[in-house]
Amino acid sequence: MHLNLPEKRYYSIGELAKAFDVNASLIRFWDKEFDILKPKKNAKGNRMFTPEDVKNLQLIYHLVKERGFTLDGAKVHLKEGQKKTLDKFEVISKLEAIKAQLTNIKNEL
Repeated sequence: MHLNLPEKRYYSIGELAKAFDVNASLIRFWDKEFDILKPKKNAKGNRMFTPEDVKNLQLIYHLVKERGFTLDGAKVHLKEGQKKTLDKFEVISKLEAIKAQLTNIKNEL
């Protein structure tokens, strides 16, 4: 999954919900369920996600939405093989980005 997010230090939950095409409540729920997500909270108590949190959200989204893991299954998978999973996910993400670029080049021809 390729996200169209600008380079920023922090992202709001609304920006991420729109980028992932999910409800903000789902991201809020995942924040409570997964320990790898550690968003900062501003003075109002709003969650502000770092680029590292965005990568972790992409990984959670991939496991739960694309591969069909249950929440418990995704938690176990992340704890047991986090490095291996991250490596595979990064390769898949890079390949998808290359595919998108090649598709854009093909469409411009």
